[in-house]
Amino acid sequence: MEIPILYQDEAIIIVEKPIELPVHKNDFMPNDAPYLTKILGDQTGKWIYNVHRLDSKTSGVIVLAFSSEVASELSKQFEQKKVQKTYFAIVQGNPGEGTFDSKVLVKKKSKFKKAAITHFKTLSTVQTKLSVKDKKDIELSLVEINPETGRWHQLRQHFAKNRFDIVGDTHHGDFALNKLILAETSIRRLFLHAGKLEFSHPVTGEPVVIVSEIPDEFNELLHYYRQSLN
Repeated sequence: MEIPILYQDEAIIIVEKPIELPVHKNDFMPNDAPYLTKILGDQTGKWIYNVHRLDSKTSGVIVLAFSSEVASELSKQFEQKKVQKTYFAIVQGNPGEGTFDSKVLVKKKSKFKKAAITHFKTLSTVQTKLSVKDKKDIELSLVEINPETGRWHQLRQHFAKNRFDIVGDTHHGDFALNKLILAETSIRRLFLHAGKLEFSHPVTGEPVVIVSEIPDEFNELLHYYRQSLN
């Protein structure tokens, strides 16, 4: 597997993480399972240090470091909310524009919650003929998301709590709707993509802005349902 590199210098590397790839090794993975830091280490011939989290099912921009010192400096920027993060998702319904600020669970099988803030804006909406239980002719919306905090599955939890489930979310989402969409389109993925990162370079202090295009599957899904109404 070759990871697409979006930017690289002596201190940092920014890549486009594919879906279904964990960032680092965890206790639940087989010994020979692939993960991003290992693949990038092999690809670059350097030690790779993790800086921030991106769920294995989420695709898109992620920054990593070539030293623990740089990784620490970048991690501070994330902790101090100095990094601007932009995600794109396809969700059930039309959430409009606003902010979700309810507390979210901090990890799987935990009852402990922490404060979380997620800003969002609907970019486009398509009507479908999909119906699930009490919901008829469900709308699907492409949404731009700007989280202030970075909790576990924060975006997935916030949208699910407010009944704007992210399409393809098999943990928090609308399982019946996911099943229908998969059967009709054959597109299997979580429709959540990290589209842009903005931060200060940990060595030079210069602004860094890296963009990753919205994946083809997003456009394919929306196009499918636009066409199905004709």
